[in-house]
Amino acid sequence: MFGVAGIFPGVFVMKVADFADLEVGREFLASRTGSKWCRYPAEVIPSWIAEMDFLPPDGVQDAVMRLVAKRDFGYARRPLMPAERQVGAAFAHRMKERFGWEIEETSTQAVTDLRQGTIAAILAFSKPGEHIAVHTPCYGPFREAIEESGRQIVEIPMLQAEAGFVPDMDALRNAPADLRMLILCNPQNPTGRVFTCAELEEIGSIAIARDLIVFSDEVHADFVYDGHTHIPFASLGEDIAARTITANSPGKSFNIAGLRCGVIHFGTPALRDRFYQRVPRLLLGRPSAVSIDAAVAAWTVCQPWLDRIMALLDRNRRLVVETIRERMPKLNVFMPEASFLAWIDCRELGWDRPAASVFLDEAGIAFSPGESFCARHEGFVRLNFGASGEVLRDKLARMEKLINAQ
Repeated sequence: MFGVAGIFPGVFVMKVADFADLEVGREFLASRTGSKWCRYPAEVIPSWIAEMDFLPPDGVQDAVMRLVAKRDFGYARRPLMPAERQVGAAFAHRMKERFGWEIEETSTQAVTDLRQGTIAAILAFSKPGEHIAVHTPCYGPFREAIEESGRQIVEIPMLQAEAGFVPDMDALRNAPADLRMLILCNPQNPTGRVFTCAELEEIGSIAIARDLIVFSDEVHADFVYDGHTHIPFASLGEDIAARTITANSPGKSFNIAGLRCGVIHFGTPALRDRFYQRVPRLLLGRPSAVSIDAAVAAWTVCQPWLDRIMALLDRNRRLVVETIRERMPKLNVFMPEASFLAWIDCRELGWDRPAASVFLDEAGIAFSPGESFCARHEGFVRLNFGASGEVLRDKLARMEKLINAQ
């Protein structure tokens, strides 16, 4: 019903064979049980949840299969340390190797889900009714964590400038007096911005002046494109580290989100101790043996796979942006500086209902609705370009056909 074949000459030239071993056919993807491809009817192209369509790296598969081969599903321990401590050790090694950030393995807490870490930090460092700031549009679970814990949201807008989105520093400075925390997402989801050192330092100075705890979600840090640099917020100095909890996971980077393993890192032992005084360690549980071994393998032996994925994603982001600018000029999009997600402004189309609903009903594309990131953004959609060239070209062709029929 919705299928449209199409090539985009002159937009982006590539050799199909360059990524043939990474790209997976849609029939295989639809045959699996993951939420991305099973939520909608077969004729709909999923472009919503932040999960790529690529098979995880062999190093992760090998780590899991070693456990499967021995049916090794008992209480996990690895030589000389509890199994979950290996996750912290792998994270510390990776931060030093990738970002020059030296941290102690003992300063990390393994969690099964970063949303778990987010709400645990909210409970530890704020009280019901107090305010917590987040840059908007924002990842929906941040809002859920604030609201479900009985705290109040302070929206810090990402302002649209000529070259992209920038954080409204004055809104953060002038937030209510009982502001206790800032949830910082860097790289920012959904806008794809990578905050500059100057921006992060300004946010840090405000946090110090206002005595804020900063929960810095850096789960998209591996997806930064040439010309931009990810800077761990807690690496900016001792004063900033003393108030920063950093969250990260191999789930997005290595396409293993369903295995459920991540870390939260405390900038100082004193901050960690304050956290445990309010949130007992046992309440956080422990990741499974499978997720631990997969996470360690991802962070220690799978970077060559991610390097190739980044080249593929760079091809895809250019295809998306250049196709939209050349063929769908009523849509507005900035080149993503990071991630595999594009934030698209559809307001010039003048639709009288949310853009995502129109694309789903009329073109068979399931985007993440803009209003799920902020109620005022129903004229936006978030497009996932972590897909094969075939699927992405079909998606863009369906978009073009619908828009040009208006």
